[in-house]
Amino acid sequence: MVLAYPREKCGIFAVYNHPDAAKLTYFGLYALQHRGQESAGIISSDGKIISEYKAMGLVHDVFNEEILNKLKGHIALGHVRYSTTGSSLISNAQPFRIQYAGKFFAIAHNGNLVNAIGLREELEKKGSIFQTTMDSEIILHLIAKELRKGLEEAIISTMKKIKGAYSIVIMTEDSIIAVRDPNGFRPLCFGRIWPDSYVIASETCALDLVDAEYIRDIMPGEILIIDKNGVRSIPSGIDSIVSQCIFELIYFARPDSVVFGENVYLFRKRQGMLLAKEYPIDADFVMPFPDSGNYAAIGYAQASGIPFEMGMIRNHYVGRTFIQPSQSMRDFGVKVKLNPVKELISGKRVIIVEDSIIRGTTARLRVKTLRRVGAKEVHMLVSCPPHKFPCVYGIDFSTKGELIAAKKSIEEIREFLGLDSLGYLSKESLVEATKIPEDKLCLACFTGQYPIPLPEELKDRFSKYCFEANVNIYQQV
Repeated sequence: MVLAYPREKCGIFAVYNHPDAAKLTYFGLYALQHRGQESAGIISSDGKIISEYKAMGLVHDVFNEEILNKLKGHIALGHVRYSTTGSSLISNAQPFRIQYAGKFFAIAHNGNLVNAIGLREELEKKGSIFQTTMDSEIILHLIAKELRKGLEEAIISTMKKIKGAYSIVIMTEDSIIAVRDPNGFRPLCFGRIWPDSYVIASETCALDLVDAEYIRDIMPGEILIIDKNGVRSIPSGIDSIVSQCIFELIYFARPDSVVFGENVYLFRKRQGMLLAKEYPIDADFVMPFPDSGNYAAIGYAQASGIPFEMGMIRNHYVGRTFIQPSQSMRDFGVKVKLNPVKELISGKRVIIVEDSIIRGTTARLRVKTLRRVGAKEVHMLVSCPPHKFPCVYGIDFSTKGELIAAKKSIEEIREFLGLDSLGYLSKESLVEATKIPEDKLCLACFTGQYPIPLPEELKDRFSKYCFEANVNIYQQV
């Protein structure tokens, strides 16, 4: 099945000093389920005994009361995964743990390393043995190589070697360590459950669910250590050139989260308001394809005075997989999730607001559906510029050939989708909506200007499956 929407790598949640650490982590992962639906895992510690459980599937399918009761301890680290380096296998599920020189380490990683191929080849030449095909495992190997300097120095040394996007949490028997790359590509925040329990999470919505007070974001290039001595921050000594991923705000983050200091819901409404300024269209109503364009569509409707309607109704009970239909049931994969309100749409001029068009296949089928039920006109507005360049920092459109805007002009995309008109929000308006200075954002998927480019010698080898070309994949069944 070809994916028509982008996917991002992972969600992380960690708890320190709480009697129900594993259960809190379960609920934290529940709040972050939108960041990864392939696998879920939790590791816990009581200071001596390490307990672990992970499996393929959604959080509520992987864990139950019996499993959570076995994950004892006051420290826990959890992870939900969508794969962008390495296949979707149980061997690649996180958190990933190792035992080294009598020490226990686990890691949960959100992001992508652009120099992972060269680092792994170098480590293997020196005798390192890898258990997975993830770039995340490289980080632990590098730390282990430098442990003679002490854990803090080992982490700093590792940060100086790895390049790319990484918001990570490292867990030992008695500590939690949060690390964010110097560019701050992916979000990572820090909270407290009164009086002395601490939480690390990918998004603030996870803090809300467990009644944790948001303290602040982990800063780009920062190492935050939480242990029996309290909380302390140590600098990595690496210059921070902040380039936060704009797509976190556009697409990935939950609308009730605060990401990079901005409320996601209000940002998306501002996108819609600016679309109304750039593209005034005479129409009967504005609608999203739920849930991707909901909030920008609300903003457009409020700014334009055109009524907002839910012309497509989403089936909220569709799981990750379903029985595949026969050939005669064409477009079933689209219709099972969204169904049009025929009486509302028939004979009407409709504006669809979308948050992105990546490959265009799903949008095309949905436009056909609107035409089939009698829409008089169908206009589409996209709340960001055209995606013309692949992402190498942890979004699953890693090749230019996957992007419709890299191959077609806006007019050609309009014809392909079967629209009366098509408009994209300008880069200038997008940046205005963020309220973040442009030089603090990564806009590479629109501009091709990569804050950390791929090493020239590795460009032809970089892919999601770059570590699997010459290895036998082990899959537990």
